[in-house]
Amino acid sequence: MASTETKSAADSGSVEAGLDALDGVTAAGRTPFARTFVDKILPPVLATVLLLVVWQIAFKVVDDPAKLVAPGDVWQTLKTAWLEGKLLGYIWTSVSRGLLGFLFALAIGTPLGLLVARVRFVRAAIGPILSGLQSLPSVAWVPPAVLWLGLNNSMMYAVILLGAVPSIANGLVSGVDQVPPLFLRAGRTMGATGVKGTVYITLPAALPGYVAGLKQGWAFSWRSLMAAEIIASFPDLGVGLGQLLENGRNASDMGMVFEAILLILFVGIAIDLLIFSPLERWVLRSRGLLVKG
Repeated sequence: MASTETKSAADSGSVEAGLDALDGVTAAGRTPFARTFVDKILPPVLATVLLLVVWQIAFKVVDDPAKLVAPGDVWQTLKTAWLEGKLLGYIWTSVSRGLLGFLFALAIGTPLGLLVARVRFVRAAIGPILSGLQSLPSVAWVPPAVLWLGLNNSMMYAVILLGAVPSIANGLVSGVDQVPPLFLRAGRTMGATGVKGTVYITLPAALPGYVAGLKQGWAFSWRSLMAAEIIASFPDLGVGLGQLLENGRNASDMGMVFEAILLILFVGIAIDLLIFSPLERWVLRSRGLLVKG
């Protein structure tokens, strides 16, 4: 009887110890704000300050406002555009085009990538073409798109599609190629064949490569759109960031030029931080690949 009570007490103690350990792990897993500030917030802030200092020094050295303006002048240009109610219009014109074009590219590139990855004949036929299109500068598509479709939004979307679809498709192909054959055999054993196997086995397993393709596809979408807006400017198309950059060049206004460059950079960073970085972290964390520092 005593031994039974002793054993019960020991089991109870081990359970409590386990719960205490679990609580300790949970508490330890919460990163203190100070560490988050040092690891995540402080580095980009210092890098930005350093960039502004170097920029100001370069402005003093060049000493030619026609070639380089001071950071303060660019800030005033941004402030004026904001007060006039134009700044958000510039951003929204380009961002709305870019995101809509990227969604079209996603709808085309995903099934195309699956087809290339799963059908040997299709891969042999168009796989090299997709790789070649991915290396083709997106600006090369602007003149034929203008001739085919005219100066309108359809031309913009066509350039985005031609720039982004190959990257999305090739990213998915790369992801599918890296799926362990054991996963596919296990899926077939459990009846996941055909469309079921693609939806429940192939696509989830290929997510890391697919997400990488999506990030690259967005980068190509954004660059393609900027090239189209710079080259194919037309009043009816509205003023996007690429058009703003071209307007600054035509007016020899370096403040406007740098305003457009900074806004293009800001949008690219914002989209990555708000959409693709969280998506990438979720995919890595779901596979136990995210290392917490």
